[in-house]
Amino acid sequence: MRLPFAQLDVFAPEPFSGNPLAVVFDADSLPASRMQAIAAWLGLSETTFVLQPLQSSADYRLRIFTPGGELPFAGHPTLGTCAAWLLAGGKPKQPDMVMQESGVGLVAVRRLETAAHRTQRLAFAAPNVTIGAVEPDLLHAICAALGLSLQQVRASAWLDNGPRWLALWLDSASTVLALDPDHATLKALGVKVGVCGPHLEGHEAAIEVRAFAAATGVPEDPVTGSLNASLAQWLIGLRALPTCYTAAQGTRLARTGRVAIEQDTQGQVWIGGQVQEVMRGEIAV
Repeated sequence: MRLPFAQLDVFAPEPFSGNPLAVVFDADSLPASRMQAIAAWLGLSETTFVLQPLQSSADYRLRIFTPGGELPFAGHPTLGTCAAWLLAGGKPKQPDMVMQESGVGLVAVRRLETAAHRTQRLAFAAPNVTIGAVEPDLLHAICAALGLSLQQVRASAWLDNGPRWLALWLDSASTVLALDPDHATLKALGVKVGVCGPHLEGHEAAIEVRAFAAATGVPEDPVTGSLNASLAQWLIGLRALPTCYTAAQGTRLARTGRVAIEQDTQGQVWIGGQVQEVMRGEIAV
């Protein structure tokens, strides 16, 4: 069986600068085991499969797989799949909003503009995050695996908006960029770790973000929408960041990922960025 297929670059100011995503359309007849095998073979941080929606208000449904398992929600697959669906001719029920059905329920994606041929600028409504305290022994173990001292950590928290991240707010972007994690230890601990720190005033981005997910088969993710969504709600709530800012991610991987964060007047946080379609064809499944 051959199915329509697209590959996109998400949170990418220009092609090949962000986080790649594979999208397989018309995947209703594929069993989950086959979806997992395809995602593992492709080896990208996530691969999505587009299906007919189960909820009448949704425009489509998707399932999200990493090389190591299925996720109920993820940010760069949300934006990338929406862009792919629109570029393939998808027509949303609402003219200014796409309703995507995933493991966490309905996620709204608004279309900000079409910047150029095969480019979309989109933003998704961040799901609510659950924030919890990090166990002291685990925090010590994570800091040791990252090569951090506790003095470099301004705040820590468990953040859960579908994916669960152990998040660290560090003293500076330079500390974030200098990290050389022990990925084997992080994998053994079974924890996905997101770190961020502030850039100096005058930098185009307010913060630098890195995401270490060896537990799911991805040692470092280039640009991570779910993590940025959780970080935004946590750090805006702490008044550590303003309600509108840009996050940089992927620098150590030679990427220039950019994530636009905005909290609207109703308190909803939107996570936006550019999506570039770089490949379209068929995949034999």
